[in-house]
Amino acid sequence: MTDEPHIIASNPDDPVLRLTDRPNWLYLLREFDALYRYGSAGGSPSIRGHRKRVRDRLSASIAKNPAILTRGCETKPVTAHLPRALDLGERGAMQGMARALREVRDELTWEYGYEKLSRALSQKYAYCEILGPKGPVQCDTLILGFVMFAPNTTYPQHSHKEIEESYISISGAWSENNAAVFAPGSLIFNRSGDEHRITTGDRDPCLLAYAWTGPEARLAGPDMKLSPTRKPRTPT
Repeated sequence: MTDEPHIIASNPDDPVLRLTDRPNWLYLLREFDALYRYGSAGGSPSIRGHRKRVRDRLSASIAKNPAILTRGCETKPVTAHLPRALDLGERGAMQGMARALREVRDELTWEYGYEKLSRALSQKYAYCEILGPKGPVQCDTLILGFVMFAPNTTYPQHSHKEIEESYISISGAWSENNAAVFAPGSLIFNRSGDEHRITTGDRDPCLLAYAWTGPEARLAGPDMKLSPTRKPRTPT
């Protein structure tokens, strides 16, 4: 079990470490800002609006110089693939993000987020929150993080109530709802309640950055659940 987050002690005159005290976290957040500030919305008003909400909330959070929490390093089986994913990312278009993530990889708290998870999926999936209610960078209005998939993974159908979500590929090839193959740099947007299913290529791991926006109460308790498996209809 991961210990509850707590504020890192400093000295009696300045008892809380802030974002500017931990430059590696600040540089990582600046990489997120660049992704949502300079990337394309592909002509979509919905994606353009989501990108603006993410960067506005991120800018506001950085300006507050928020507290840094420590939760301790926590790995999962899939994080054995992280060095390969970062290596691939550093070779391509997302090299800045991959390098910034490498600098904090020994401080990441990887988790599942679900009360019930199949053994097969627990070996092939995990995520880590970078900015949000659980930290390490504290924010109540936005969640940023990374999700890691092993090769040849199926992340089952699911949705997020009252939460808008976007994924940006850092490394590896993947597909959502079998619609297309997405390469590093691609952004996929899921509205609140949109059902989506992710599959990954069979040769390399897949590392995605993600952003969630929504009501503060929902971000604090997203209540992650996989959608029930639908049985095929029996012909009548």
